[in-house]
Amino acid sequence: MSTNLHPTFDKMLPREAKESLLGQRGLVIWLYGLSGSGKSTLAHLLERKLHDQEIFTKVLDGDNVRTGLNNNLGFSDEDRKENIRRVAEVAKLFADAGAVTITSFITPRNELRAIAREIIGDDDLLEVYVKASFETCAERDVKGLYAKAKAGEVKQFTGKDSAFEEPDHADLIIDTEAESESDSLEKLYVVVSGRVRLG
Repeated sequence: MSTNLHPTFDKMLPREAKESLLGQRGLVIWLYGLSGSGKSTLAHLLERKLHDQEIFTKVLDGDNVRTGLNNNLGFSDEDRKENIRRVAEVAKLFADAGAVTITSFITPRNELRAIAREIIGDDDLLEVYVKASFETCAERDVKGLYAKAKAGEVKQFTGKDSAFEEPDHADLIIDTEAESESDSLEKLYVVVSGRVRLG
């Protein structure tokens, strides 16, 4: 770290003051899984359900972040790593401000999930594997990416050209092949609401 940097963390208003103002505890819900597994759908449904309960949230979605903050990154191993590192740092900032932050990123390798956990910390992270097989996601093909990958138009596609590792650790597994959308949402909401309410 440069000797010209002088962080002022000790002078900032403490996290507890932000959480007290909002009446909630900051938390990062890290949704990961194959493209088309249901991550973004769950993220947006959860955001609306929490908002209805007057819980302040922020969604960080993979495609959205890659059009802004991370628009200079590709899909090489190193770029994927940097993508996750940046997102984890941003999510940590939101959690420190008392926000319930819902992220939706493929995060295909255990190494990447470990990076996010190390940055955010065990106490502030809820790691959620949104599970669905490659075949099911290809059938859904919500964004048309599987068809493009099959035609060779998308390189380094996760699950085809680039591996997706089953998790070594997950705080919660949501199987969108076996559960309905409403059941998946309720399962996630129950766990999240139990962790973000003060008192």
